[in-house]
Amino acid sequence: MVITVKYGYMAERKPLRLNIKDILTKNWLSILIITVGTFLRFFQLEPFATFLGDQGRDAIIVKRILTLEHLPAIGAPASVGMVYLGPFYYYFIAPWLWLFNFNPLGLAVCVAFFSSLYLLINYIVVKEIVDKKTALISTLLLSFSSVIIEYSRFSWNPNLQPLFVTLSVYFLYRSVKNNRWWEYGLTGALMAFTFQLHYLSAFLVVFGLIYYLITGLIQKKIIRNIKNYFVWGMSFIFFSIPLLIFDLRHQFLNTKNFIKMFTQEKPVATNKIANLIDAFSSLNQYLFQTKINSLILVVIFLAIAFSTYFLVKKKHPAGFIFSAFIFVFLGISLYGGPKFPHYFLAVYPLYIMVLAFIFSGNWTNKLNVVLTSLFLIAFIALNVQKYSFLFTQPSKQIEHSRNVGNFLNKVIDQNKFSFAVQPDDWQEDTYLYFLELKGKIPVDRKKIEISNQMFVVCGNNCDLYHTPSWNVNMFGKFRINNNWTVDNVKIYKLIR
Repeated sequence: MVITVKYGYMAERKPLRLNIKDILTKNWLSILIITVGTFLRFFQLEPFATFLGDQGRDAIIVKRILTLEHLPAIGAPASVGMVYLGPFYYYFIAPWLWLFNFNPLGLAVCVAFFSSLYLLINYIVVKEIVDKKTALISTLLLSFSSVIIEYSRFSWNPNLQPLFVTLSVYFLYRSVKNNRWWEYGLTGALMAFTFQLHYLSAFLVVFGLIYYLITGLIQKKIIRNIKNYFVWGMSFIFFSIPLLIFDLRHQFLNTKNFIKMFTQEKPVATNKIANLIDAFSSLNQYLFQTKINSLILVVIFLAIAFSTYFLVKKKHPAGFIFSAFIFVFLGISLYGGPKFPHYFLAVYPLYIMVLAFIFSGNWTNKLNVVLTSLFLIAFIALNVQKYSFLFTQPSKQIEHSRNVGNFLNKVIDQNKFSFAVQPDDWQEDTYLYFLELKGKIPVDRKKIEISNQMFVVCGNNCDLYHTPSWNVNMFGKFRINNNWTVDNVKIYKLIR
C-alpha cells in the first residue's frame, strides 16, 4: 500500500506497510486474553445455551420479522413492574436467525459474537481513556468473569448491556473531549439502544445529561454547545420513538410503572444505607463468586467514593469512569426488590474498569506487582469453578425443544388445535417456535378461541382432570385421547 505525503511543492511517495508481526509482538498479551475469553464464550455453546420461555418468545417474534408477518413497535416486558422495553434487540439479532436458517442457535451465537467483540472494544476504550495497564487488567477480568460469561452464552435482551454501556460511556467521553456534533448524536443513539436492552440503564442516560451540563458549566460552553446537546437529545428521542408512541397511546403506562417500581410496588428500602450495602454486596458476590464481609465492602466503597472525588478534582480521565460507576450503581441500588445478577449488567463493566485502575498502580513496586498478581489469580480461581459448561452435563434445551416440536408436528393434523403446557409458566414458546416453523400455529387463547383438540406438554406429573390451570380448563369438558413420552416429557392429546 502506498500513500503520498506533500511538503509544499514537493511530493514524496512513502510505503505504508501493515506489519502483522509487530502488532502481534506488541499486543500478544491482550490478544491472548481476548482469545481465551472468546473461547470461553463459544465452547460447548449449543448444548448449554439457555432456550426457555423468553428465548422461545423472542425467536417467534424475530422469525415473524424476517418473514414480514409482523414488525413489532415494542419490545419485551421487564421481569418486574410490567415496564416494556423498546424493539431494538429484536431487529439487532434478526439477521443472525436468518444466517442460521431459523435455527435459534443463531441468536445465541449473535450474543456470543458481540460479547467477544466487546472484549476487544473494552481494551481499546479503556486504553484510550485511561492507560494500557488498566485496559489489560479490565479485559482479563471481563474475559474470565463467570457472570459476564454466563450472560454471553445465550440470547436475552439484557445480555448485550455491557457492550452498549461501554460504547455509550466511550462516546459520551469523546463527545465532550472533541466537541463534535456527530459524536453527540452517536452517544444519544447508543444510550437509546442501551435503555431498550434494560430499563435500569436509564441511570446511565441521566448520568450523561448531568455530565454534559456539569462539563458545560465548568468549560463555560453551555450556550455554545446548545446545538450539540440538541443533537444528542434528538438522537435519543428518534431511536426511542417506538417507546414514546407506546407511552402516549397507553396513558404513559411505561413511565408510571417505572416510577412505581421505586416508590409503591417495590418501595425504596427505609434504611437506604443498608440497601446500598446490600446492593454492593450482591454486586461483589456475583462478580467474585464469593461472599465478602460487609465491613470490608463498606471500606471498599468509601475508598472508591473518595477516590472519585480526588480523581475528578485532579481532572484525571479515570475520574470520569469512577463517576459513571458511582452514579449508575447508586441509581440501581435505589430499587428495593431482589437484585438478580442481570440487574447489574449495566454496572459490571464500569466496576471492572474501576477495579482495574486500582490494581494498575506502580508496577515498578514489587509489592504492587505481587498484590495485583494474587488478586487476578484469586479472581480467576473463584470464577473458573463456576463455569457450568466445563463441569456439568448440558441441558440441551434447543435440541429438546426441537425434538418435542418435531414430534408434535407429526401427531397434529391440519385441523385447528389448542396448545398448553403444565405448569403454566413453563417453556411453552420454545415448542411453539418449532411448530410455527412447520406452519402449525395454535388458536389464540387470548382471544378465547377454542378448537376441538388440545395438546398439552407436561414438564412433570400433572393431573389434567383436576388442574387449576385456566389454559387447560378453558378447553372445556374433555377426555384424553392419546399420550406419548418424548424426551422426558409427557404429551397428552385432549378431545372435546
